[in-house]
Amino acid sequence: MALLDLEAFRAAALTNEPFKYLVAKNFIRHEAAPEIMRDFPDIAYPGLLPVEATQFGPNFRALIEELTSPAVAKAFGEKFGLDLIGQPTMVTLRGRCQEKDGRIHTDSEAKLVTALLYFNEDWEADGGRLRLLRGPDDLNDIIAEVPPDMGTLVAFRRSDKSFHGHEPYVGVRRYVMINWMANGFAAQREIMRHKISAQAKKVLNYV
Repeated sequence: MALLDLEAFRAAALTNEPFKYLVAKNFIRHEAAPEIMRDFPDIAYPGLLPVEATQFGPNFRALIEELTSPAVAKAFGEKFGLDLIGQPTMVTLRGRCQEKDGRIHTDSEAKLVTALLYFNEDWEADGGRLRLLRGPDDLNDIIAEVPPDMGTLVAFRRSDKSFHGHEPYVGVRRYVMINWMANGFAAQREIMRHKISAQAKKVLNYV
């Protein structure tokens, strides 16, 4: 049984200006969501972690395998006007947020498409809601604001205008990020950077 609802993804409206993005709710099929949530890694400190650096259960593993499959790459590529089949992917996770997270940025040029898939039940906080923005200077110059609710997907084609960020939030904020990368070297470089950062946080007792 498929865990992801690609038809919901294909049906989601694509906004083209000032950059290409979409929001799809219930991208994880409702019946699969509880077991996947149960198997999400227990992450006790902030920062992005390569998925390979975490421990998780079989249902979450199946989700990652599907998320990185050719079928998903084909669907995302068709939506964003790119050939993503065969492009290297980078999968990272976040389990907790700290005060400095959420600063406005566009993502690195090495990333072709960014997709964020959230794993949080009934988000009520004002902070931590992803904001897609018109520019780099004002967190309130909002195109769209998305609460990080379970199964919600935000995806965009990286560009010099793909500004995003969120108001500060401290605490549990779970998501998976998949990036289709321009080349394998860039993917390995980014993964190594995240691994070093994760190791540093452990040494500094973020547990």
